[in-house]
Amino acid sequence: MNSNELIARRVALELQNGSLVNLGIGLPTLVANFIPADVFIRLDSENGLIGMGGRAAPGFENFDLIDAGSNPVTILPGAASFDSSMSFGLIRGGHVDVTVVGGLQVDAKGRLANWTIPGLKIPGMGGAMDLLNGAKRVIIAMHHQAGGVSKIVSECTLPLTSIRRVDLVVTELAVIEPTARGLVLREFARGVSIDEICKATAAPLEIAADIHEMKLAR
Repeated sequence: MNSNELIARRVALELQNGSLVNLGIGLPTLVANFIPADVFIRLDSENGLIGMGGRAAPGFENFDLIDAGSNPVTILPGAASFDSSMSFGLIRGGHVDVTVVGGLQVDAKGRLANWTIPGLKIPGMGGAMDLLNGAKRVIIAMHHQAGGVSKIVSECTLPLTSIRRVDLVVTELAVIEPTARGLVLREFARGVSIDEICKATAAPLEIAADIHEMKLAR
């Protein structure tokens, strides 16, 4: 199992019956492949689709049916497609229960930077700002480090996506909960020690009293 799959399988366990869930571009889209069979949710894609299934199998791709990252996907019975104004109306109106987005940095206050790196040309922020401010719960799915440098920092040095505190951070090493008093280490990945996680993190971590090994969706 690679690190992307590990993160996606752990995030999938956070999704509850009846939820409308948005999956952001990149790693978060993998979560659709690991939703437990006994959990019924509606997957929302900001490009205008509710009722998304997993990735389309090779040979069955329809490039008129894609997720927010332009990956061919499947749809489930009862799915609906609509325009961008309806899509962002749902997001801004507070109708999305959970959004899962990637991250470049998360700081000790739980603030996220995920939309631009200075000096690199990009088309714009996309829907990240709307999702962070409109969704009821925000889960960050990202790697713990990039090039050996921690992505969990005392204070973001990249432009913030929102000043809102995110609800949960899931990496290949740990599950961390940002709180009003700081970052709380809740779970550790199999084979990873608490000391290793702390050394890989450039922000202080409070160790939860009930810390335990990370469980994964099958």
